[in-house]
Amino acid sequence: MAIDWTPLIDIIRSNDRFLLSSHVRPDADAIGSELGLALALESLGKSVRIVNPSSWPKTLAFLDPDLRCKKLGESMTADEARDTDVHIVVDTSAWGQLQDVGEVLKTSKAAHRAVIDHHVSSDDLGVLEFKDVTAAATGELIFELCEALGTEVGPQAATALYCAIATDTGWFRFPSTTSRTMRIAGQLIDRGAEPHVLYRLIHEQRTIGRLRLSGRVIGRINIDCDGRLGYLTVSVQDYKETGAIPADTEDLVNQCLTVVGVEAAFIAIEQPNGNVKVSFRSRLEIDVAEVAAQFGGGGHKQAAGATLPGPLADALAKVLPPMQQLVTLPS
Repeated sequence: MAIDWTPLIDIIRSNDRFLLSSHVRPDADAIGSELGLALALESLGKSVRIVNPSSWPKTLAFLDPDLRCKKLGESMTADEARDTDVHIVVDTSAWGQLQDVGEVLKTSKAAHRAVIDHHVSSDDLGVLEFKDVTAAATGELIFELCEALGTEVGPQAATALYCAIATDTGWFRFPSTTSRTMRIAGQLIDRGAEPHVLYRLIHEQRTIGRLRLSGRVIGRINIDCDGRLGYLTVSVQDYKETGAIPADTEDLVNQCLTVVGVEAAFIAIEQPNGNVKVSFRSRLEIDVAEVAAQFGGGGHKQAAGATLPGPLADALAKVLPPMQQLVTLPS
């Protein structure tokens, strides 16, 4: 699905002030895409700010040593965010994922608003949309936009975009990884990204709290539907007793898929605010985005998410039946 970048390039060429945003609990694809795009725009002499609805994981702090990524309501007010020529949202097309940034997008003074995304799930945000659901990561699309703009991708941008792509593909092991993905990754390495260093910074900097939480949660894995469904739960109490934080649950759901016979999985994570974040994963042709959509979420066919009101037991009771039905449907 080749994107025609011409309308966005015209907007970029004719405007000076840009605001970049992404989804709540931004991951490496979100942060890396924002930073990669910011550097490209600044190479063209543009003024760029970045604001998100929530903070990013501490494990990604190395990507943003200058603390460019602001949290709305803390280091940037809504009025300050609205004052821009162009507002570009990356890595999401859903109102629910934008939270307070969504209100800024709706009421912005920006003459132009756009989305760059690779997710299947989408709301009508009333903006120009540049989407390719065949891309493994939004970072791929930002790299292609840089190429179309003719901007140089230096070591800092290459590092940000490589992390975006590598993490969203499970370090190139997910089915979304294509030859296109690998070609772009190779070019980013040529331009300064160091895979061995980045892997260590992202995956080998775990706290003892995270290790304790992982052991506790995996130790009580639930296997259902004759071994085809696996699921995990995490409570706020688990954080307190292990010294972990919500971000330490990242990638735990994928551990379910390492069990022989498991074809779909989910993890229900109680948040400090009382809501429950649910991440869904699958193999083969099982479309977990269908289940996520039932609860106002979305994502990809084999990786999706949603947020439900708590308590944890109630959220689990809502999510489990449709997942059981999904894995028992005739293929």
